[in-house]
Amino acid sequence: MAKTISTPGIYITEKNAFPNSIVPIATAVPAFVGYTEKAVWNKKSVSNVPVKISSLAEYQAYFGSGPKTLFQLESDSKTVFKCSVSGIRFFLYNCLQLYFANGGAACYIVSIGNFADVSKPAPTDFFGGIDALRKEQEPTLLVCPDTVGLPDANASAEVHRKMLDHCAEMQSRFAILDIWGGFQQRTLDGNDVISTFRNGIQNNLKWGAAYYPWVNTSIAGIGEVDFTNVAKDSLPVLAELLLAELQQALKSGQLRDQQKFVAIQNAINAIATTTDPSQVKELHQTLQAVSPLYTNIFKGILQEINRLPPGAGMAGIYCIVDQSQGVFKAPANVSMASVLSPAVQVSNDDQDDLNAPLDGKAVCAIRTFPGQGVLVWGARTLDGNSQDWRYINVRRTMIYIEQSIKIAIRAYVFEQNDANTWATVKSMIENFLTNFWREGGLAGAKPQDAFSVQIGLGSTMTAQDILDGYMRVTVLLALSRPAEFLVVTVVQQMQQS
Repeated sequence: MAKTISTPGIYITEKNAFPNSIVPIATAVPAFVGYTEKAVWNKKSVSNVPVKISSLAEYQAYFGSGPKTLFQLESDSKTVFKCSVSGIRFFLYNCLQLYFANGGAACYIVSIGNFADVSKPAPTDFFGGIDALRKEQEPTLLVCPDTVGLPDANASAEVHRKMLDHCAEMQSRFAILDIWGGFQQRTLDGNDVISTFRNGIQNNLKWGAAYYPWVNTSIAGIGEVDFTNVAKDSLPVLAELLLAELQQALKSGQLRDQQKFVAIQNAINAIATTTDPSQVKELHQTLQAVSPLYTNIFKGILQEINRLPPGAGMAGIYCIVDQSQGVFKAPANVSMASVLSPAVQVSNDDQDDLNAPLDGKAVCAIRTFPGQGVLVWGARTLDGNSQDWRYINVRRTMIYIEQSIKIAIRAYVFEQNDANTWATVKSMIENFLTNFWREGGLAGAKPQDAFSVQIGLGSTMTAQDILDGYMRVTVLLALSRPAEFLVVTVVQQMQQS
């Protein structure tokens, strides 16, 4: 109410000339849910608590370092061996490294359990961590790399359904799903990894995307594995293999120094009892220098550790594409950093079913092209049959626009539901969309072709709506879609000169 003026003099009154502006939300802030070494900060547990970090060092302060993955070593002769993961394998830590290597920035971590306390990973472990994100407004992506470490594809599918349902409920985030067993070649039968994955998801498909296959990375270096990565019951097998190699070198004349033979033999026998970190490192380096077989075994172990699901790396690519070009750019035709090759080579024929299956559950391919490296070669959501939500960038652009407008017009809750408020809200939204159109986010030669904002009595509201307290705004958008199929037609013509 204006102040009553009763004293002669000069009075100045200021009026706002411009409406409030819409502040764009962040578009690529992933939330990672998975198992960690610890979950403690200031002597308080942060288990099932979303924690925002911006670097791997911050992660380590809250959640510790990566897991020690153990391997079973089997041998049916003195020269042939086979390595396989022993027990539980945890993926979050290495996948987070892949995320930062591909341009990732600030993100949220939700620890759902400590390595030492997990006897058998279960889908229900993830449910509490995902539900904890309901209280967080900022995350726009949801990634759960440890789903691939669950006992089977059905257990993984339970978490995938929970992720999609969560994103549909929140309407502010997008799920990136990792395919259980995605390092395997497709069999196109009842055990096919892609068919199994598709059968496990049914609803809310527009809120997620999946990528196939897994990728061979260079995240872990050769110095990060040693004989402590071999399960205790397999250490005698390792020693037996190395001793057989040593005996063969002595017989063939490759090793003639008896003292060196004894020194290497003692080093091999010490594998089972050495636990001091400095002695382990020294013994590991010694065996690497003298035993080709030892080096070969740990190259295989390192290759297995470095074979990772691609979801976290894709979250990093979403971040870098959003920063460099915008959320409206499809996160495809982009090379993956710290990736040596896809775990499975995908051809054009192989991708036909991935990209456009009959059920519409599209899976984006990761492929190798000569001279270009490893590229993300797909930009479809799981709802591939939908003309509205087929493309990842369309879905994420709508999230960006919807949430930015939602947060901005919250200031007008309980304001007068009249023409003045309508004009202010309309102007605010139009200014925001005009700026977004100038950035290239909307299709159209002029703003009027790119969007329209409708609000008012007789337009979007009835008199009853106003009495009931409803202010309805309708926004029409022309979103840009990727040129997924480029067709070049070449026709011969008659000679002109």
